[in-house]
Amino acid sequence: MRSGHYAFVAASKPREFAVRSLLNAGQPGDFIEHRLDEDPGWAALSPADGRLARELIFGVIRWSATLDWLINRRTQGRPQKPALRQLLRTGLYQLFWLDRIPPHAAVNETVQLARDLGFGSQSGFVNAVLRGCLREQESLRKELLDLRESEPAMGWSHPAWLIDRWQDRWGRLDTTRLLALNNTPPGTFARLNTLRTDAVSLTARWREELVDFQPVHRDWCPDGILFELKDHPSLATLGSFVGGGFYVQDPSTLLAVEQLDPQPGEVALDFCSAPGGKTTWMAARMKNQGRLVAHDNSRDRLRWVLENCRRLGVTCVETTEAGAGVVAEPSTFDRILVDAPCSNTGVLRRRIELRWRIRPEEINRLATEQLRLLMLAAPLLKPGGTLVYSTCSLEPEENSQVASEFSARHPAFQLAAERQLLPFRDGADGVYVARWVRSLGPDAPTG
Repeated sequence: MRSGHYAFVAASKPREFAVRSLLNAGQPGDFIEHRLDEDPGWAALSPADGRLARELIFGVIRWSATLDWLINRRTQGRPQKPALRQLLRTGLYQLFWLDRIPPHAAVNETVQLARDLGFGSQSGFVNAVLRGCLREQESLRKELLDLRESEPAMGWSHPAWLIDRWQDRWGRLDTTRLLALNNTPPGTFARLNTLRTDAVSLTARWREELVDFQPVHRDWCPDGILFELKDHPSLATLGSFVGGGFYVQDPSTLLAVEQLDPQPGEVALDFCSAPGGKTTWMAARMKNQGRLVAHDNSRDRLRWVLENCRRLGVTCVETTEAGAGVVAEPSTFDRILVDAPCSNTGVLRRRIELRWRIRPEEINRLATEQLRLLMLAAPLLKPGGTLVYSTCSLEPEENSQVASEFSARHPAFQLAAERQLLPFRDGADGVYVARWVRSLGPDAPTG
């Protein structure tokens, strides 16, 4: 259960930052993991405070249902104002999930923070809840473990409807493994940028920069391309990163490009390209030779693609925006990647808030949009060309069922391969990839 390994930080500064950030969680707009980097308060934190604040923010969001179960046990289910509930969650997370913060410090700092945030009259209530849980800590730990069996939605802090779907598909054991992974902070993985450097030079640079790393081997990744960064200074301070030596992305994201297999001199399309991880890997596979069109529905998101291309030395990419005109004439591209917007259920450990935002009805809506994107992309592919569809979803409605429907409507597209990566089986984020080859004859009418 315990996931934190941070030295005790005496000041309440990271806790205050965490509580204020948690109050903004779940709001419309980008997810909190994106907003943190843009928060001026984040830059003001020391590295140690920043690590603690991030652990508190992400941990509280992941475990909020379980934390609320603890709170409700001590308050008989009485409602609290949002800020007060986040204070209690933050204090309880330190007591039950963090190893290195002394319990008395977690209680005292949370009580003091309640006063600082204008809850002075309720600081005694905060103190009573936290100290009451502290007195029963050992028995509560056992109850929390039992809760994972009796009420997994509470015990593992996931929506019940999502757990039910997964148990119907994989059974209880594998679903439990997935739930545990979703509540574990993901690793940081680096993909070597072959346009700038090679593995020998990059790893030598990392040793100089005090980066602790190890090679990563997956059957869909070329050897010497992927590394896990076990410990490292801030990426922004690393010359190897700033100079474009590597790109941070999970091993799963390389599967779609591996299936696409773009070649130097070809004309390729990344139909949903932002932020550019797959685009830049496609460019590297093409050795910057040929033409690679990066398409997206947002000009702001396309800026991310261009920024990543500049850092990584990608010169064969041009961008197009949805609504800015026709992407291309029919039969233009040798290879097309449609990495479609999806429910992201395969990356819940990275998309911290997503488990509390997604709704069952969204899955069918997204499947309709995914099929529409495939239908738009299909005519742009040359006869004999390769079309790859990918999502980071675990849901068959968005994956195999979309692929099956597309194949039924496009008999000239022959399904050559499909694969689902599962976090609990494949050591990577959950993704789905399907690959078609368009026949040399004319396509049949579509329905």
